[in-house]
Amino acid sequence: MMVRVLIPSGALGLGYDRAALARGIAMRPDVIAIDGGSTDSGPHYLGTGTSKYSRNSTKAEWRELMAARAEAGVPLVIGTAGTCGADNAVDWLVDITREIAAETDSKLKIAVLKSGQDVEMLKSALKVGRIAPLPPASALDPDVLDACTNIVALAGAEQIAAALQTGADIVIAGRTTDTAIIAALPLQRGCHPGGAWHGAKIGECGALATTHPNSGTILIDFDETGFTMQPMGEGVRATPHTVSAHMLYENSDPIRLFEPGGYLDVSDAVYTACDDRSVRVEGSAWVPGPYTVKLEGACRSGFQTVSIALIRDPRYVANIRNWCDDIVVKCTAKAKARVEGDFGIELRVIGLDSTLGPLDTAAKSGTEVGVMGIVTAGTQALSMEVAKMLNPYLLHHPLSEDEEMPTFAFPFSPPEMPRGAIHEFCLNHVLSLDDPMEAFHLDVIEVGV
Repeated sequence: MMVRVLIPSGALGLGYDRAALARGIAMRPDVIAIDGGSTDSGPHYLGTGTSKYSRNSTKAEWRELMAARAEAGVPLVIGTAGTCGADNAVDWLVDITREIAAETDSKLKIAVLKSGQDVEMLKSALKVGRIAPLPPASALDPDVLDACTNIVALAGAEQIAAALQTGADIVIAGRTTDTAIIAALPLQRGCHPGGAWHGAKIGECGALATTHPNSGTILIDFDETGFTMQPMGEGVRATPHTVSAHMLYENSDPIRLFEPGGYLDVSDAVYTACDDRSVRVEGSAWVPGPYTVKLEGACRSGFQTVSIALIRDPRYVANIRNWCDDIVVKCTAKAKARVEGDFGIELRVIGLDSTLGPLDTAAKSGTEVGVMGIVTAGTQALSMEVAKMLNPYLLHHPLSEDEEMPTFAFPFSPPEMPRGAIHEFCLNHVLSLDDPMEAFHLDVIEVGV
């Protein structure tokens, strides 16, 4: 028994090597699997149920993968559709698929797996102890569920397998674990469970586990004892080092990887170079456990307006932190005297330590810094009002009272840029399920002529 999985790239919208994809199709895979997103880019996308990637880019790449699927005659599976996997994002990709089917005169059967969660159902589960926190989260307050704009559960291999069992040409899934879309068919067909999950982890980001991480397409063969991974890009190699190292990627434990229904243990995994391009892995173990799915939720945390000023005066650059601290104190005092409502003012020094803030011990002053003012408030109007109070400080505030007024530069006019609603992640919990499908919804539709 062997199951061959073709992975075009780490995510739809990132791009891939067309020649590498063609080589993979020529090797007759059993399924084509690609990730659609993750939480990497922050809570905005789950909070709003929207995609990070351009619709045009997504459509262009999806059209090519749909054509590759038709050529290979195998299912095409995508997980975490639309970056966040919220139901609206799934619908977005389904609409794109409808368009492509109509434009290419194709008739397709699509399994649509949705991961969105009903708040009342989750409250009931919480009452009976079926929701537990993951460290370092605390016990879940029901009010947090009400505050969420979107909540999803991460589907595993069982839910993807159910979608594949419908005989669909394409599976468009909401939020899934990155590995589930790759592991599902090998597990369904009886391949080694440890090898299925381990190979899926190695393949989740396409060619990231090779010598050329940006080359995209890889092929993984799963069987009764393990898996073999090989890249499809010209001159690209997989080595025991590049493959084993990927267990460290986005995983707090390089030995164990938790998934719905258990965890992968690679303590005894053996990585062997088959040749100068491919790697064989055996010895991975799957340890069954309670069936839980991780919950992700995002809630609105306010509204923001952003301003940027550019500072080149050497004296101000050398004393930029004192200058910023003084502005925050004085502008905050003025705003509190003139507006009602809670707000916060933050100044980040771009080009000095805006990424790590006070943790950046290596930050050094240069000839120019940018100062980014961030005003967060309960409404967009209040955020903009306070940002306008900040404006003259960023443009003219002197380091001391007895010196002439300086003038700095705004790269935009007006400098105040409203960001709208901002979101934050607010769930880090797992939901226990008796039936893997009870928190998910599976529909089968037909599109095209």
